[in-house]
Amino acid sequence: MFRRVGRFAVHRPWLTIAGWIIAAVALAMFAPALKSTTDETEFLPSHYESVRVGNLQQKAFPQTEQPAAIAVFQRADGGKLDDTDRRDVIKVAAGLDGKHHEKIGKVVSDPKAVSPNGEVALANIYATTKNFNDEKLPDSVKKLREDAKPLLSGTHLKMGITGQAATQLDAKESSTDTDAMVMSATFLLIIVLLLVIFRSPLIAILPLVIIAVVSVVATGLIGTAASIGGLKADSSMSTILIVVLFGVGTDYILFLLFRYREHLRRGQEPKEALVEAVARVGETIASAAGAVIVAFTALLLSTLGMMRAMGPSLAISVGVTLVAALTLVPAVFSLLGRAAFWPSKAWRKEPRNRFANGVGGLVAHRPGVVAALSTAVLAILAVGAFSMKPQFDTSSQMPQKLESVQAMKDLQRGFSAGQSDPAMIYLSSTNGTRLDRAALETFRGKLAAVDGVGTAAPAVVNGDGTVAQYSVILKYRPSADEAIDLAGGELRDAAHAAAPAGTEALVGGTSAVLADIEDAVGHDYRVVFPAAGLAIMIILGLLLRSLVAPWYMMIAVALGFGATLGSTVWLFQDLKGEPGLLFMLPVIVYLFVVALGTDYNILMIARLREEVRRGVPPKEAIRTAVAQSTPTVASAAIILAGTFGVLVLADNSMLQQMGFAVGFGILLTAFVMAMLLVPTVTSLLGHKAWWPGHQDSPQAVALTTADKSTASRTGDGAWH
Repeated sequence: MFRRVGRFAVHRPWLTIAGWIIAAVALAMFAPALKSTTDETEFLPSHYESVRVGNLQQKAFPQTEQPAAIAVFQRADGGKLDDTDRRDVIKVAAGLDGKHHEKIGKVVSDPKAVSPNGEVALANIYATTKNFNDEKLPDSVKKLREDAKPLLSGTHLKMGITGQAATQLDAKESSTDTDAMVMSATFLLIIVLLLVIFRSPLIAILPLVIIAVVSVVATGLIGTAASIGGLKADSSMSTILIVVLFGVGTDYILFLLFRYREHLRRGQEPKEALVEAVARVGETIASAAGAVIVAFTALLLSTLGMMRAMGPSLAISVGVTLVAALTLVPAVFSLLGRAAFWPSKAWRKEPRNRFANGVGGLVAHRPGVVAALSTAVLAILAVGAFSMKPQFDTSSQMPQKLESVQAMKDLQRGFSAGQSDPAMIYLSSTNGTRLDRAALETFRGKLAAVDGVGTAAPAVVNGDGTVAQYSVILKYRPSADEAIDLAGGELRDAAHAAAPAGTEALVGGTSAVLADIEDAVGHDYRVVFPAAGLAIMIILGLLLRSLVAPWYMMIAVALGFGATLGSTVWLFQDLKGEPGLLFMLPVIVYLFVVALGTDYNILMIARLREEVRRGVPPKEAIRTAVAQSTPTVASAAIILAGTFGVLVLADNSMLQQMGFAVGFGILLTAFVMAMLLVPTVTSLLGHKAWWPGHQDSPQAVALTTADKSTASRTGDGAWH
């Protein structure tokens, strides 16, 4: 099948290229844009309590203006606010209120809203919408920041705006800057590395052009699928898509180009060499892509909407990249022929590859020692994974220079850390009768008595008197571990227990949402990990026709996962002193390292199978397969790890952790697992590794004159 696909693309290049260009233009013009959201409740199933709170709030208080942000005032010299300063605060707040920006209901400053230490004053900014993902709301917050500058002129005050809408605005602008940085760094890295590997400007640039076309097609298909399926993406999706498309795309192109160059060195004509390359590595690329796709698709089993949206999106992007690698890439290079390698002449002769041959010789002659040392290295690194602390405080991972982050720190100098985003507790009648006022006040007292609660405001009752709303300020930041544990634990338990007869209490707000997300992540660990692992094993089993090889390959990858996570813990928690790692990092590492890293194991084991099926003695087959595959694996891994590694340059700690973990994990997979551990274990198991299909059974292969000539010239038994 792959030979037929390659022959069509190579002999009808203009038709193939035209088809891709038409698809890219059509999707760019007509495909819907991918919607984005940062509302955590949209990422949880409806049975979670925090989501039920949101639904109840919309029904009981449909017209209530919502606190969207907080303006934080303090003296520029850091001193206490005097009477003049307090009057200026009221004047500035009134001036902002008079601007009447879209989606902003009012800006109100309470003269009594001054911190106990007298250093901080607040003005609440209310929104006329409950949808904080409405793009007009953050835009209006941005305008308020600009409006404040002339109003503050002539006073001793400085002001910053924080809260949900302000944080969303800063996160969005920071993400835009990060996307541009990641794109630029990725482009530069790929160009430089391809120049070093092939010494050809065309090969350095063409993959980027090809992947850019693939990116347009993939993004259009993702947008279409999202529109049909109602999927949404979190704010980091665009950055991850850039990395996946360019990293994986370059990987598959390298798989093909290395084999293409190999056949050219044997004297084959370019078109013949391209068809042969597609035929030889097509199954490998398809199997590698299949493993990645099924792993990403396993995210549909997640209870987190952000992961369910990410899974299909990434699966589509990898699927499109696979099709491009087998069609668009051969079509483009068939038009260029040998000129693609200009001005380098390295494609004409077989390089010495001392490193690759050395690794091949080591693996072939010392399999037991290499397997033991490789396992020991991975196991030692994996020890650090046991001390990982999940971190849900995403605000602490944002760039500290952002106004919302700085204003939050200023607010906490004078008020409870939870002032900006209180927990919301709702008491609703279960039988439709009006709530008793005395019972409501008693309930409030029990809430205020919970350890960790700062204040509990009096109840606000809806029109028919069946639902009461309590604003409860915690002593901790809404996304701090203490607030999450309190909202999802003692506060929720106390509210449930204190609810009067005939009523039901529900606890919501950011802290409660994060507590529910923590539970959902635990579910995903138990469900998504095994599902993705099983799917990858099935792919490996179908490729290798073996029930044995997939087991030890997945055990090796599991060791790599542990080693990756452990190394990340040691770097960020122990060396950098961060309080913990992003709570989603294990899922991301598992999917990216296990799925993408398996590509190299597949490439190596497929090449080994190819050698043993030619009747080459086992030890020589191991040596040849490792020596021939090492340059491809090393180059692809360095580029893929580098594309993820550029995320370390971001200001966002979350992206830094993700970039290091995935990049380092891919290098471990390539240089330790694919080059050393998997080949040596295969060598030690021998014929048993291929049971029951026994794909190592020799098959008669008719060598072409060019093949014999090459084998004789290189003397390494590398028959192709």
